[in-house]
Amino acid sequence: MGTASPSNSDNESPTVTSVRMPAVAGSFYPAEAAELAASVDLMVHEARVPIRVEPLGAMIVPHAGYVYSGPVAATAYRRLLDQGRTVRTAIVLGPNHTVPFDTIALSGFDVWRTPLGEISVDVELRERLVAARAAVVADDPHLREHAIEVQLPFLQRILTDGWKLLPAVVGHVPFVRGGAFLDRCWGEEDLVVISSDLSHYLPYEEARRRDRATVDAIVAGDPAAIHPDQACGASPVRSLLAATVTASMSPETLDLRNSGDTAGPRNHVVGYAAIAYHSALPSFDRL
Repeated sequence: MGTASPSNSDNESPTVTSVRMPAVAGSFYPAEAAELAASVDLMVHEARVPIRVEPLGAMIVPHAGYVYSGPVAATAYRRLLDQGRTVRTAIVLGPNHTVPFDTIALSGFDVWRTPLGEISVDVELRERLVAARAAVVADDPHLREHAIEVQLPFLQRILTDGWKLLPAVVGHVPFVRGGAFLDRCWGEEDLVVISSDLSHYLPYEEARRRDRATVDAIVAGDPAAIHPDQACGASPVRSLLAATVTASMSPETLDLRNSGDTAGPRNHVVGYAAIAYHSALPSFDRL
């Protein structure tokens, strides 16, 4: 993948696969493959979470540099590892940090690359969503966006071969629209990953109070209570809470800390939470 593949005959043109290259390797996480794999494996190994029988269907995880938020995100990925579930498509929703827009932007690339290798995009699902006008294809919001990219090495180290990726940057959209998007693309064999940090640059104790209130609102399932000053990924989080499928799931807070607890000073911190969603239903299908 990622380059021209052999043609079936001399008269055919080679098929070129478009590749989204890493934007933050070497800054948010290690750029060298062995170091990155070892870093992810160590964080997941050191994470301790209780066993949960109901299958994991979704998670909310932070997206800062690994030294800051990696140990918090690792608690959700440890739950995924312990369950050993098979995933057809990882639907990863992130916020917009780089290009202002008011829609849901799917990546037009066929492959996303990290130092750990390449991941195929679920092109068929992407085409269905665009045809249904649930989202558009736009690569500008994806080119320099880190929120989705930093989740991928965790998924690459945990999921078995054959899974695909649907990366979606969620702009300023009504949460009803975001929920309808997820309902349309989320099936029993899929995993939804919501990439969001919490409060930004507050003093340590104030951040703890603010973030606890935000997590309480998330667990209560109230999308109208989540605002951008509480979570940079407010739009993806609200989309998850508004999805019909989520109503059948039970949320569980696995970790709630901030950069003052992990690797930074305490005068200006960024909040991080890991929340897992489990389903007791036997199945749910894509629309």
